[in-house]
Amino acid sequence: MGKQDCNFSFFSRHNTSHTSKGRKKLCVSLLTVLLTGALFSCGQTENTNGASASSEYALATNKIMVSNISEYKEATANIEAGQTIVLANGTYTDFEILLKGKGTEEKPIKLTAETEGKVILSGLSNIRLQGEYLEVSGLIFRDGYSPTGVVISFRGNSTDLAYHSRVTRTVIDAFSNPDKFNSDYWVGMYGKYNRLDHNHLIGKSNAGVTVAVRLDSAESQQNHHRIDHNYFGPRQILGSNGGETLRVGTSKYSLTDSYTTVENNYFDRTNGEVEIISNKSGKNVIRNNVFFESRGTLTLRHGNGNLVEGNVFLGNGKDHTGGIRVINADQTIRNNYMEGLTGIRFGGGLVVLNGVPNSSINRYHQVDNATIENNTLVNVTNINLAAASDAERSAVPINSAFNNNLVVNDESQPFNVFDDVSGITFSNNLSNVDVLETISTGFTKQAIELVRNENGLLVSAFAAENNVGMDPSIKPTAKSDTGVDWYPKVDPFIAFNSKQTITVSTADELIEALAGANPGDAILLNAGEYELTKQLFIDKVITLSSKTPNSVTLYPMRSVMAEIADGGSLRLENLIIDGQKAPDSAGNILVRNTRTPTQLNYRLEFSGVKVINLNVNHSAHVFDAGYRSLADIILIENSQFEDITGDVLRLNKEQDDLGIYNAEYVTIVNSSFTNIQGALANIYRGGTDESTFGPHLMFANNKVKNVGAGKRNKSKASLFLHGVQDTDMLNNVFTNTSPIIIEHAVGEPQTLIEDNQFNNVGLPKVTEIFTLGDSTAVLKNNTVTGEVK
Repeated sequence: MGKQDCNFSFFSRHNTSHTSKGRKKLCVSLLTVLLTGALFSCGQTENTNGASASSEYALATNKIMVSNISEYKEATANIEAGQTIVLANGTYTDFEILLKGKGTEEKPIKLTAETEGKVILSGLSNIRLQGEYLEVSGLIFRDGYSPTGVVISFRGNSTDLAYHSRVTRTVIDAFSNPDKFNSDYWVGMYGKYNRLDHNHLIGKSNAGVTVAVRLDSAESQQNHHRIDHNYFGPRQILGSNGGETLRVGTSKYSLTDSYTTVENNYFDRTNGEVEIISNKSGKNVIRNNVFFESRGTLTLRHGNGNLVEGNVFLGNGKDHTGGIRVINADQTIRNNYMEGLTGIRFGGGLVVLNGVPNSSINRYHQVDNATIENNTLVNVTNINLAAASDAERSAVPINSAFNNNLVVNDESQPFNVFDDVSGITFSNNLSNVDVLETISTGFTKQAIELVRNENGLLVSAFAAENNVGMDPSIKPTAKSDTGVDWYPKVDPFIAFNSKQTITVSTADELIEALAGANPGDAILLNAGEYELTKQLFIDKVITLSSKTPNSVTLYPMRSVMAEIADGGSLRLENLIIDGQKAPDSAGNILVRNTRTPTQLNYRLEFSGVKVINLNVNHSAHVFDAGYRSLADIILIENSQFEDITGDVLRLNKEQDDLGIYNAEYVTIVNSSFTNIQGALANIYRGGTDESTFGPHLMFANNKVKNVGAGKRNKSKASLFLHGVQDTDMLNNVFTNTSPIIIEHAVGEPQTLIEDNQFNNVGLPKVTEIFTLGDSTAVLKNNTVTGEVK
């Protein structure tokens, strides 16, 4: 055999070296292959054409095994139709792959994993496809991000595209740019006749569309792409525009037809923004997809002549779950099923929008010749017609039909009409409740018996007999039929107190337990006093609590008691936090985000907590949000806050007015606030962006006394709310506080102030910044006593 060292580059493993013993075993196994007629070589015997005998083996089998970047480049230098590049199992870091070549329909060029799910591309990695009949499969992108702004691109460069090519059974898991607002795509589809199927796309946490179909050249228009059987896993709330899961086209090319088919995909809690699918081109088919508890809508934002059929929307009563939004001309929406959708305004269960007269290409074209037929809507909170009517959006729907639809609600009728809807004809629709008089002639009121069928959908035999509602035989796409079967579809949400409990008795034990804890663990503090001479670093979901209320006192002795890093969430439960031993310096903070922008959303909860004596020096704050941080939830319940020289919640770091904000849901209930020099809450969302739902504030059953009068309180308010989209202020008592200032910004802010008592303070001041006319806030059953300052 010549040299005793057998070198088989096509069998090697990434970052693996063979021992002499291992090499002998490998040679023995290859000898077995030789005896069965396979070609192989021990050593690198050169052929007359310069290829090794190992390359001859690869050509004989049409498979070339590679284990590093240089081998890959060599293997693909002259790749031919019918050949397959096999990446050996392992992790490849900073690997930018170009798969370039011309296969045929019968003999595609393939790139695949030795074992599906055992090849991981990490660091600064991506894939580009350039040529014809190319196929990529079996890979995982994880622990990194693309350096080019696209993880998988169906083009080599702006002029060399992919045609008749496919990416299948591949995973992209949290492969997000660490700069949350550095936008990128995970998949960019260019060229024509390409397919994206059976992929796992989960955990995108930065701005940018998960999958984008681009029409920015003639070679990518009328593309006939197919996007099917993909699992679009949970996507966190972005808190800004640019969080779509799928976009087909852009406004610039929206009058161009794409002919893209989007079918049999599963959208699982894809909560990035108000548009889950943003359709911005024509002649597309969107069918048989499932939208499970996803905030937002399938939006026909631009483009004409699209078909939306057979889709299933399951909201399960979750906040802001929506259905279909209709804009533009010649749209057909038929045979869809919608249940338990709570969305409002743009994000309603079914929304027909007003357009802009003579609209520019990037605004809202008039709804013309829309056909909405044979859909079933069960417990859909809002069906909005001529929605978003205002001075600009005044072009009402015309030449449209709403026929043979089944509308069933357990409570009140769901229709809202915002403008003239005479351009929509209503006929042969069924409803179990009285609908609005303006559309009632097109409805028959009928007691409807619904039965959940074997496919999990509520159907009515009476409706089916009368050709009303969706086809009862529709079978929703199963989650198990999407993505891959070798990678988990797990819930990324980790609840507080969901894992182990670790008991500690000293501050040192607390620090040690925190470092070793796992996400979801709780640290239980035995009764006593804890002097925190070290800052608590929160980089996981963690709970700090005591066995019994008022038995544990924490004394922060650093300028910051706890810092929430990326990936961290904190619940404080049944603790006393006393600031009297804090450093004698201005600006102490109890809890804050890390100073660098964070990628992942977090949660912060105070339950049964007493915070006192944050007054050693001025401007001591309870919580200070970080720039470009977003809390999914901030909860204060059954807690007390006394003698604080700064603010309680500082959620006002996004002052660049881009529609970005620091908290989605702020809930403050059953708590008391006394002698707070700053604001109890300062929440800011500026700009004119309409693609988000928050912030939301629930402020109920609280007692507020002597809050907001400190000379360093720049807002001069006890609560300052700018751009909050949903405010409920209920059954509170305010005594000797600074004014409550509410500024309604863009969107359709909903503010309810009810059953509150104001002692020596006036009613909240609500100002409309963008909307002309009187405030849209509702104030009722409030009591004002004493002298109003």
